Amino acid sequence: MLTDGALRMLVLLHFHTLGFSPVQLAYLFVFYEIAGIVTNLSAGWIAARFGLTRTLYAGLTLQVLALVALAGLDPAWSITVSVVYVMLVQGVSGVAKDLAKMSSKSAVKLLAPTEGDGLFRWVALLTGSKNAVKGVGFLLGAALLGTFGFVPSVLVMAAVLAFILVAVLLRMPDGLPKGRKDAKFTDVWSKNRNINWLSFARVFLFGARDVWFVVGIPVYFYAVLSNGTEAGNRQTFFLIGSFMALWIILYGAVQAFAPRVLRAAHRSEADLVKDARTWVAVLCVIPGGLAALVWLAGTPVAWLTWTLVIGLLVFGAVFAVNSALHSYLILAFTQDDRVTMDVGFYYMANAAGRLLGTVLSGLSYQIGGLSLCLATAAVMLALSRFGAGQLRAQPKPFPFVGL
Repeated sequence: MLTDGALRMLVLLHFHTLGFSPVQLAYLFVFYEIAGIVTNLSAGWIAARFGLTRTLYAGLTLQVLALVALAGLDPAWSITVSVVYVMLVQGVSGVAKDLAKMSSKSAVKLLAPTEGDGLFRWVALLTGSKNAVKGVGFLLGAALLGTFGFVPSVLVMAAVLAFILVAVLLRMPDGLPKGRKDAKFTDVWSKNRNINWLSFARVFLFGARDVWFVVGIPVYFYAVLSNGTEAGNRQTFFLIGSFMALWIILYGAVQAFAPRVLRAAHRSEADLVKDARTWVAVLCVIPGGLAALVWLAGTPVAWLTWTLVIGLLVFGAVFAVNSALHSYLILAFTQDDRVTMDVGFYYMANAAGRLLGTVLSGLSYQIGGLSLCLATAAVMLALSRFGAGQLRAQPKPFPFVGL
C-alpha cells in the first residue's frame, strides 16, 4: 500500500508538470481501475482455486515488475505513446494491488484468534494501518518526486518492494488454504439482494470520493499554490502530497475507530442498516456545500483554500464511517460458504466506483473545474443513499468488523 499510494502521486504530479490535461491524467489511471474490477471480480475464485499464498506472491511480484517498467518510460515519446504505456503499466499495478489486498485480508480472517474480539481487533488494525500506510505513500511519492525525480524514485520503490517479497517468502506462516480444483468461476456472481444493493451503494460511494480526489483537488491546488519555479514546484508537490496523505491517514484512523463511534457492540444489525442510510445522507451535504462555495467565489482566494482543506477532511471522516459500515454489512449479509466470493464481488463494485470517479474527475474538471467535480460527488452520494435505502436487516446477528 505504501508503494501504491506513492506511485499514484508520482504519476499524477509528474505528468501534470509535463503538460498533460486533466482528462489525459484521468486516462493514466483508467486501466488501473479496470484491472481492479476484473481482479476483484475473480479474486475469490483465484484464491479458492490456487491458494492465498500464491496470489499474495503474484501481487508483490507484479508490482515490482510494474515499477521497473514505469522507470523505462522515455521522455522523447509522444504524449499518445506515453499515455498508452503508462495506462498499461498502471493496469498491471492495479492487478498487483488487488491480489495483494485480497490475499492479506483473507489471511487475517483465517489466522486471527477466534476467542473474544480477536478477529475484530485484527481486521480493524489491518484496515486502519492499510489506509494510514497508503496515506504516508502519498506524501512519500510527492517528496521523492520533488527530491530525486521520477525514475530514481520508482526504482527505489521497486527495490524496497522486492526486499519485502523475499521477506514474505521466507517468513510466510503455515495454515493458509492451498486451493481446491473444484472451485467454479460462476460462483462469484451474487444472488443475494442485499449484497447486490450494497454493491450498488458502494459503487457511488467510492465514485463520489475519486471524482474530486484523483484529478480535481491535486490539479486545483497545484494551480493555486505553484509559482512556476522549480523550487516552487517542489514545495507545491510537498504540500499537495501532505494534504492527500493527511486525508488518507485520517480516513484510516476514523475507519479503525468506527465500531466505537457507532457503539456497534451494543446495537442490532437493523440499527446499523439505518446508520448506513443516515451517514451517507450527511456525507452528501458536504461536497454539495463546498461546490456552491467554489462556484460563488469564482477565483481562488486564501479563505476558500482553507475552507476546502477543512471541508474535505470532514468529508474524509464521515466517508470513513460510511465505508466501515459497508464493510460490516458485506460480512453480515454473506453466508460462511460464500464469504470470499461475495467479498470479491463487493470489492469489484468498489473498483467500478473508483473507475467511474476517475473518469468523471478528469472530465468534470475539464468542463467545469473543481465546483463541478464536487457537485458530481454530491449527485453520486445521492445515488449511494438510494442503494442503501434498499437494504433490509437479516435476523441473524453478526459481530461488527471493519474491512
